Amino acid sequence: LAAIRKGARFVALGDGSLGLLPEEWLRKFAPIARLGTAEGDHVRFRSVQAVLLDAWLADEPEVRWDETFERARRRLQEFSRVVPADPPEGFHGELRPYRRAGLGWLHFLRDFGFGGCLADDMGLGKTVQVLALLASRRELRAAEGLPPSLVVVPRSLVFNWLAEAARFTPDLRVLDYTGAGRAREGDPFQDHDLVITTYGTLRRDVAALREAEFDYLILDEAQAIKNASSQTAKAARLLRGRHRLALTGTPIENHLGELWSLLEFLNPGFLGASSTFRAHAEELRLAEDRGMLARALRPLILRRTKEQVARELPEKVEQTIYCELPPKQRRLYDELRDHYRASLGRQIGERGWSRSKILILEALLRLRQAACHPGLVDPGRVRDPSAKLDLLLPQLREVLDEGHKALVFSQFTSFLGLLRQLLDDEGIPYLYLDGRTRDRQEKVEAFQNDPGRRLFLISLKAGGSGLNLTAADYVYLLDPWWNPAVESQAIDRAHRIGQDRPVFASRIVARD
Repeated sequence: LAAIRKGARFVALGDGSLGLLPEEWLRKFAPIARLGTAEGDHVRFRSVQAVLLDAWLADEPEVRWDETFERARRRLQEFSRVVPADPPEGFHGELRPYRRAGLGWLHFLRDFGFGGCLADDMGLGKTVQVLALLASRRELRAAEGLPPSLVVVPRSLVFNWLAEAARFTPDLRVLDYTGAGRAREGDPFQDHDLVITTYGTLRRDVAALREAEFDYLILDEAQAIKNASSQTAKAARLLRGRHRLALTGTPIENHLGELWSLLEFLNPGFLGASSTFRAHAEELRLAEDRGMLARALRPLILRRTKEQVARELPEKVEQTIYCELPPKQRRLYDELRDHYRASLGRQIGERGWSRSKILILEALLRLRQAACHPGLVDPGRVRDPSAKLDLLLPQLREVLDEGHKALVFSQFTSFLGLLRQLLDDEGIPYLYLDGRTRDRQEKVEAFQNDPGRRLFLISLKAGGSGLNLTAADYVYLLDPWWNPAVESQAIDRAHRIGQDRPVFASRIVARD
């Protein structure tokens, strides 16, 4: 065991000579031995690592174990028989069969005391499944005195969580623990069932949040903690909760080290120390060891792709995603709104409605632009934050990483231009089409037939009709149009004859 820890190939024998450790023995036993704690000639594992040991011992016919471990193995075998669960009475709406299976899996994790990662494809309803779980926990709060649950989300998704909770679980008492006005004195969480905060607030308030105890700790877009040494990941690991969940369509984006960070939050100690896991992650690239790790993680990560559940989905899934303007963008919007209210009031009083229509339309146009990006109103602010782009980019990365194709529509070519700059900075390839594009058909054919061309940016008026883009199964509308029929036409670029998969269409709207 000491030689394994040092990476040595030889051990000193009793007569002073050196013994060579067999290559096959090292390859077979070293990875799992390093995940435990050596105690003399034994290795001690944490109880949460039983799932790892069970996967490792599956192919070892001569291994003996005690009754405690036998009992754990029997329970683990129940994983293949996870029973779909119905949402509680306080849940408004119906769950499709795969979501009921997901809810049953969440109950399975709780019964075992495991933290788990719900890694469904984007658009399959990870938030809804978790809200159904939290609705069932609310019923237990009064009887068992459970503390509230905490959800940590990117800032751009706060309002979406609030809206989904109001829609599906209106009985949940939800606290928006974000912004400068959040209460930090006393116990601000005690009269709530669910607390929603952001990763930024988590970093700033970690000293207070770590003192509170929560029922569920839930990280949405959990790839935010993929860097184990980041302040965000360290703050998340300091939180205290009875149960832990992570929601992300991309549990691993670049390398296995990200898996350690995610699992260390979900099940502390599961993959051993970070330094040990990083040092020997290379060995886990061997097919046999990867297979063992995959078997061990099967109960802890639930992933359903769109293709797997396509029969349960309607042909077209439309949703509105709300985002909250960041402070600088909000100030610009409010200043424009106040300016136009005052000036239009005077104008209408002096000239009447009919002679003020152009100015009214101009005011609405400027407000729509300010809700998209400050740089559309003031060219000097092209580097300012934009709530819509902050929300869109992570979704695009996830969709493209999963091999899907996506269309992005905007009325404003200048807004698409700002998006292009960000995509160029990240090295994300895309096709672009607006009213000045001459080689329209070439670009359409490239998108339809080239697996490497997965993202198409299109101005709403130039591409809202006449194009067949059935290779896409995700559509994003960055700004609402006056006429809903124009939006429907844009969505129907993907949802038309020849499309053999469900289409997910998302309208991104700035709140208020």
